[in-house]
Amino acid sequence: MPTLLITHPACLDHITPAGHPERPDRLRAIERALGHERFRALVRVEAPAASLETIALCHPMNYVTAIRDASPKEGLLGLDNAFVATRPPGHHTETARPMGFCLFNNAAIAARYAQEKHGIERAAVVDFDVHHGNGSQDIFWSDRTVMYGSTHQMPLYPGTGAVSERGEHNTVVNAPLRPGDGGDKFRAAFETVILPRLRDFRPDLIVISAGFDAHMRDPLANLNLLEADFDWATRKLMEVADACAGGRVVSVLEGGYDLEGLANSAAAHVAALMQAR
Repeated sequence: MPTLLITHPACLDHITPAGHPERPDRLRAIERALGHERFRALVRVEAPAASLETIALCHPMNYVTAIRDASPKEGLLGLDNAFVATRPPGHHTETARPMGFCLFNNAAIAARYAQEKHGIERAAVVDFDVHHGNGSQDIFWSDRTVMYGSTHQMPLYPGTGAVSERGEHNTVVNAPLRPGDGGDKFRAAFETVILPRLRDFRPDLIVISAGFDAHMRDPLANLNLLEADFDWATRKLMEVADACAGGRVVSVLEGGYDLEGLANSAAAHVAALMQAR
């Protein structure tokens, strides 16, 4: 079955100041990369507008209406997985506080929506953005039905993500990396920390917070991952999804601020998704 690509031109309308790293050119770079012939099999749809009630699954309604932005829509059936190429990112947004470049926590909303509307009992959010997803951790801190797992550089903004941060039900799994670490340390953290806990949790759905700012070219951090590392992590997560979640994977774009590194990494990630089963 094919991979679904979800995006929307409205995401280009979120304008940031000149020189800001979270800029519309991020999506344009991904669009160019995914315009290659090898991605012809992608099923491409425009993201429909989310209802305010959907966003309020993770954020108070007064917060939602205060920001009032929105895009996504209801999905299609019969697809193995999806990559949601939208912006701004979301994993820093706590229950009622925007942080970083983030307004709404897209990955958290996706997990909660799947539980509320599609009968998913156990969801996992796996985050390989270079910055820790403090917002996702905050939203699911006391929820035994959602696992949040993260690799990230530490120390680095936002200052959270220590190994000792485990959540009320031991469903928060942090595997911090040191500045300068490369693919070997990243893969070891996945193999020894994230993946074993994910297999034990046995989610019915995996949501990927797909940040590509751990790439060696990225200007906002100091990890040294390459496209092959994102390809490898994607395949490992798909293996777990195939084993316990019927292959259900939804990937949501987070960070990535060097346009070449972002485009090439996103292309590697989507190519891996397209080879599901």
